[in-house]
Amino acid sequence: MRPSEIMNLQRKRPFVPLRVHVSDGSSYDVRHPEMMLVTNTTIFIALPPLADGVPERHVYCDPIHITRIEPIDGAKPKRSKGQRGAP
Repeated sequence: MRPSEIMNLQRKRPFVPLRVHVSDGSSYDVRHPEMMLVTNTTIFIALPPLADGVPERHVYCDPIHITRIEPIDGAKPKRSKGQRGAP
């Protein structure tokens, strides 16, 4: 996935929590935009904090290994006007 696409999702307001899936089958939740740093060669994701709110662990992902990013917490993409759902 291109870093610019990832940054667009990170900068979207209001921010929608994201699940980042990588090619080894792992996935990482990003619940706040501040928990992810995007560069051209690396995506830095802070893992959820234990108790005091400060992350103690992180992962680095190469953008080429990010297979998809999807909204979490039941967030669904909005339908376009005139689009109808299944009965």
